[in-house]
Amino acid sequence: MPNHLNRRTFLAAIPVISPALLAAEAKAEATTTPTKTPPRPTRGIVLYPFDLTLTDWPERCHRAGITTIALHAAIRLDVLIDFVQSDAGQDFLERCNKLDIAVEYELHAMGELLSREYFHKDPTLFRMDETGRRVVDANCNPFSSAALDIIAERAVRIAKILRPTTHRYFYWPDDGAKWDYSPEAKELNASDQALLVENHILRALRREVDPQAMLSHISYHSTLAAPKYVKPEEGIFLEFAPLQRDYTKSIADRDAATSRPNDQHPDPATNGGYLDILKENMVRFGADTTQVLEYWLDVSKFSNWNRPAVKLPWNSEVFQADITAYRAFGVKHISTFATYIDADYLRLHGDPQAQLDEYGKALQ
Repeated sequence: MPNHLNRRTFLAAIPVISPALLAAEAKAEATTTPTKTPPRPTRGIVLYPFDLTLTDWPERCHRAGITTIALHAAIRLDVLIDFVQSDAGQDFLERCNKLDIAVEYELHAMGELLSREYFHKDPTLFRMDETGRRVVDANCNPFSSAALDIIAERAVRIAKILRPTTHRYFYWPDDGAKWDYSPEAKELNASDQALLVENHILRALRREVDPQAMLSHISYHSTLAAPKYVKPEEGIFLEFAPLQRDYTKSIADRDAATSRPNDQHPDPATNGGYLDILKENMVRFGADTTQVLEYWLDVSKFSNWNRPAVKLPWNSEVFQADITAYRAFGVKHISTFATYIDADYLRLHGDPQAQLDEYGKALQ
């Protein structure tokens, strides 16, 4: 097949949307959550659906002054969709609405937006590696109009099911994975390539789902660096996630060494390098909508993503200094992963409400 397929021909040959997703979309039409406008500065947390075994998360956030709960899917989007459409999920959404807590969905979504099963039909939908081979391991070919159309159409379908109450959508690339090395990509870094996809998704969302839609561009691992050539369309906002920074010292400690696990990811060697990256990105994307996505409450990270979960190593001094540093940059929207804080965590380590209260209060 040619690199740039006719969209109608391609979609006629391959079923893009599964029957299960179509059924979920139809069900979602009857269970729309009211949208809260205008947008307000975010004081957020990010959770897995499984973390809601701690059933009073909405009430805990309300007490702490946390304004936003984002539900996260790292691999399996169907698990999140199943939860949202379950009785427990609908109850969670209703309680958030009553407490004026916004709900968002932050997703590593590329594997869902462009199924790897398409590779045998048309390898040119997928990226080229350093050796010049088309590979199905991660992300996509951002120069393929057929790939972009499939991705955008799938994003629209998902957006009709997982409806944020803030107009903010999060369809992240594959987790820290590589992008395209074709001749077309020679001058473009990973952030440029991601923006080609994100701009296309945003146009579709605004046209078909939500005229006020905004879409995250995550500055994380391979997409840390600011884009060089591709301009973000109005409505693309920066989300900065400094995963490998030193959490025993403030982000304001510019000389603190980071914990880069290997050479696969271009994370900087020091916290100061992260701040420089944040500053350069904010010039490209604007300060008003920039969100910092941190890991202060991320028990999964501090547990090395293994269970049983360790006790959260909360460092109040570092946290407060971080907030001061981010506010000095003009950051208004701040969130943190809080994954693995669930019913088992309470049983093992006690109640984390004091840390939630300190977090929420510092952001007000």
